[in-house]
Amino acid sequence: MSAGKLLRTGLVAGGVVLAGRAAWRLLSEPEGADAVSGSVYRDTAGWRLYDGMCAAADRAVGWDKLPVPLGLATLIGLRNILRRENLYDTSGEASVNLPPLPDYDPSFLVNRTETGVYNDLAEPRMGMLGSRFGRNVPLAATRAETDELLMEPNPRAVSRELLTRHEFIPAESLNLFAASWIQFMIKDWFSHGRGDPANRWEIPLEQGDPWPEPPLTILKTVPDTTRPPNADFPPTFRNVTATHWWDGSQLYGVDPEVQKAVRTGTGGKLHIDANGVVPLPDDPAHDPRLVPGFWIGLQMLVNLFTLEHNAICDRLTAEYPAWSDEELFQRARLILAALLAKIHTVEWTPAVIAHPTMEIAMRANWYGIAGERVKRTFGRISSSEVISGIPGSRHDHFGVPYALTEEFTIVYRMHPLIADDYTFRSAVDGHELDRLTLRELSGPGSQTALDRIGMLDLLYSFGNAHPGAIVLNNFPRFLQEFQRPDGKLMDIAATDILRSRELGVPRYNEFRRLLHLRPADDFEDLTDDRELVDRLRRLYGDVERMDVIVGMFAEQPPRGFAFSDTAFRIFILMASRRINSDRFLTDDYTASTYTQAGIDWIEGTRFVDVLQRHYPALGPSLRELENGFKPWSPVAGDPGDG
Repeated sequence: MSAGKLLRTGLVAGGVVLAGRAAWRLLSEPEGADAVSGSVYRDTAGWRLYDGMCAAADRAVGWDKLPVPLGLATLIGLRNILRRENLYDTSGEASVNLPPLPDYDPSFLVNRTETGVYNDLAEPRMGMLGSRFGRNVPLAATRAETDELLMEPNPRAVSRELLTRHEFIPAESLNLFAASWIQFMIKDWFSHGRGDPANRWEIPLEQGDPWPEPPLTILKTVPDTTRPPNADFPPTFRNVTATHWWDGSQLYGVDPEVQKAVRTGTGGKLHIDANGVVPLPDDPAHDPRLVPGFWIGLQMLVNLFTLEHNAICDRLTAEYPAWSDEELFQRARLILAALLAKIHTVEWTPAVIAHPTMEIAMRANWYGIAGERVKRTFGRISSSEVISGIPGSRHDHFGVPYALTEEFTIVYRMHPLIADDYTFRSAVDGHELDRLTLRELSGPGSQTALDRIGMLDLLYSFGNAHPGAIVLNNFPRFLQEFQRPDGKLMDIAATDILRSRELGVPRYNEFRRLLHLRPADDFEDLTDDRELVDRLRRLYGDVERMDVIVGMFAEQPPRGFAFSDTAFRIFILMASRRINSDRFLTDDYTASTYTQAGIDWIEGTRFVDVLQRHYPALGPSLRELENGFKPWSPVAGDPGDG
């Protein structure tokens, strides 16, 4: 037997023992008691040994190449390491001008607040609107580079040479809702604001650059107003227009005035016009079309889940006819926010990282390894999140106050998912209705397209088209010359590169080291494409200078993955943390908080169900489809685009 086969056989045999040991510990060790005690997660000799063996197996073979049971066992160990070593608090650094904290109200026990306060009753500011992003790497590694290094290599040159889409590269295992969904989620999760209009970076342009308004400028990130003058700790940044919680703010807003504007004041419902469409607000200050990044893909999902909120209100009214408008609204909001979290966890994610191990792992995040049928029939059979899922377990911050992180915001810069050109077809007979560009579907053009094509045919067309692959040279051309509604011209690709440097996210190789991954020795480690290697070397010279986004787009992902294994390390840490830390998705994920009707709605609803509930004419395309983010079935007469 060869040395390689011997090593693999030994690892598999050892993995069987490890899996048994892990199962025993998971069954016997209580979880969720840590809160913010400052204790270190699973810091025992037994767990350290287990985690070390998992890390060794991952380095030698790769978690994704192991048989599924061993891959799952290995991922448990890798996540243990990340939870211990890759959560860093920035809220403990000195602060000034903290946003005001409202007085406690008993309604906070069962209602989400607009600004995210009192989710954690012991630490009411945790995760609130305007609080700081945390970090997944040591704070000392997050100091911004000097202005000279910040521009090396030139972000515009990186954009033009490594990111520009010359020919659309599709992700054929997905439909376009995979692209619009993640933007729909990001609108709820994080925002650095629109940039500081008083301060901007000026990017030198190379000779022959066609940029129409030289020089190219990029607004600096909005400064952290809670940071004391002359503070000596590394730069921190705030979540400017979103809370850190999974609370549906993309529908409900983060202040009372916005929330009042979207509500009808009757039956807990949100505004929908006679055509079943969310109406445009009378106040231009609240017009979503004037917010950078608004486009038809986002508008469709806002509309769809506004209808879903109202359907939940109808169900609650039937069950509790005496409830007030406020009671119905608040409970429907809780239910819908949890439904969004569930769809993202058990449908979007397994579609985007469609590896057999991860398909099981992500469903286990919600249902546990006991599975959906056991949980829905018998409820929780264990306090362990691994056995019975995170929802309904005890909340756990793993010793570090909860916050989304700057590294998390960088790995979700997935702009290549967006296409430049769109064909719209009839959901009835598949005939072509229109061809439009991303430019025509963005900003005010979104409403024009909706009025002309109609929601049903828009949904059908997105379900039967592909997003772009998250690779180099597949960035939407329109976003490299994007005019914001306020007139500011941007190269989003160059901005993504500069933002990672400005926010103190380490360059690719150092990022991998800090996530316990082997760095690239040379550019050839990333790709077999000789011409691409030459371009990377010409731009960066030294592999240590390669930007994290470029490296992640260049590396070969695990089988079935739409994004890199490097990004995945942040994902396996933070995807579950967003649920673990949220009281309304853990301790209070109960019938007494949500109502039994609410729990049944969440657990019994898939993305496909939401689509069919509000657009039953989509039935022929959705029949027998388990995951609504996978390509739908074209209707008879639809020739497709191939």
